[in-house]
Amino acid sequence: MEKYDVIVIGGGVVGTAVLRSLSAYKAKVLLLEKSSDVASGASRANSGIVHAGYDAEPGTKKAYFNVKGAATFPSLTRELHVPYKMTGSLVAAREGGLPALEELKRRADLNGVKAEILPAEKVRALEPNISREILYALYAPEAGVVSPYKLTIAQADHAVVNGAEIRLEEKVVALSKRGDEFFVRTDRGEYAASYVVNAAGAGAAEVNGLIGEEAPVETHAVGDYYILDSTAAGIVNTVVFPLPDEKGKGILVAPTADGNVILGPTSRKVPHDEAERCEVTPEGLALVREGVLRLIPSVDLRKVIRVYAGTRTAVGGDFIIEESTRFPRYFMLLGICSPGLTSAPAIGEYVAGEAAASLGLEKKQSMLPLPHKFRLSEASAEEIRGKVLSDPSFGRIVCRCEKVTEGEILAAIRSPLPARTVDAVKRRVRAGMGRCQGGFCRPRVMEILSRELGVPLSEIRLGDAGSEIAPYEVKQNYGKI
Repeated sequence: MEKYDVIVIGGGVVGTAVLRSLSAYKAKVLLLEKSSDVASGASRANSGIVHAGYDAEPGTKKAYFNVKGAATFPSLTRELHVPYKMTGSLVAAREGGLPALEELKRRADLNGVKAEILPAEKVRALEPNISREILYALYAPEAGVVSPYKLTIAQADHAVVNGAEIRLEEKVVALSKRGDEFFVRTDRGEYAASYVVNAAGAGAAEVNGLIGEEAPVETHAVGDYYILDSTAAGIVNTVVFPLPDEKGKGILVAPTADGNVILGPTSRKVPHDEAERCEVTPEGLALVREGVLRLIPSVDLRKVIRVYAGTRTAVGGDFIIEESTRFPRYFMLLGICSPGLTSAPAIGEYVAGEAAASLGLEKKQSMLPLPHKFRLSEASAEEIRGKVLSDPSFGRIVCRCEKVTEGEILAAIRSPLPARTVDAVKRRVRAGMGRCQGGFCRPRVMEILSRELGVPLSEIRLGDAGSEIAPYEVKQNYGKI
């Protein structure tokens, strides 16, 4: 049985943030993730908004970690080479909405967040396409947008570069403590650790139950989204929210860090098993359309290239970020819903510091940097010429919509945390995220994966086990399926 100083359970944006921060210490650390890749749950499908911090109730953990986390994004994303834009945000209000904006401004002041209430003419100067019914808006200039899955993957890669281990497709099925050691059993192996961090997202309450810790009452909500083609870019310049209500921050319209436009989400309460499936509904998509057109009437819904759903899990009004009193050195991260993405870097640093203090871990003098990966879509003509001369694979276009080369896909497969599925390649280099949604490039991506992994084409999966894309040859089982 292999022994670790710290085991992190869960490979979302929070779990990988914890792992990355732990990798700054002289310690043996491991992350266990049940899916075929990190960023496979809530971190895969969310709005990608870096919230300024005006919405969270002052004095809560949400407020503290939101504001502290948001401040790290400009430097963090540069260090990890992750797409990020400080766009600012607007909370738009109609007649009668001014008192609610004033309450948000009060929270912003108490949380130390820059924000101001703008009249209609200044709102329209920022957002010419906003509805004429909008009379005021709260403007927070330090809000932004980030790629949530690229951030999660980059944190994982950086942790691995600095000595951390990640094991995918290992679901934790048993957890116990005997003496000063924890024993973590997965469906593939068993490990020991001096410290355990439960960052399992929607499965965190279930992990608590395995060790016998209290499992708080969870609520799960699914949100429906539309993604517009990059040709819709410019319809909004900032993140545009309606006034929040009891369901959350509401249906927004926002640019994405990768150049698209995102619309949504709804907030449909669902049982745990439906949260895991995370499916869109016609009713949910209709609500998105209705909400979006109330904010930005000129949005062209003919430019939709993808619909999807994301899930979020809450356990009351605040985050649970605390060490167990029953099982010392078992640290719980539960209910990390919005603004969890924004808060993740600060949560990771805090939890790693708590573990290091408890175990007496020594910090490394410095961390190894994460190497920058070449992106054809971001390179100059001179850079492209030099790259292709040194490696011709960077001159072979695989994904025409997003201008992704074979060389970029090979780099993803050879990453510190290697891509092993079509979706894993897609999240790293955007092959399949353009207008045709993989209609042209997916077979070629599959061929490259098959060749590089040394497995038959029939074994190449979209994502998790059971998602093989081409398990049979044409007509092999004709009449038997």
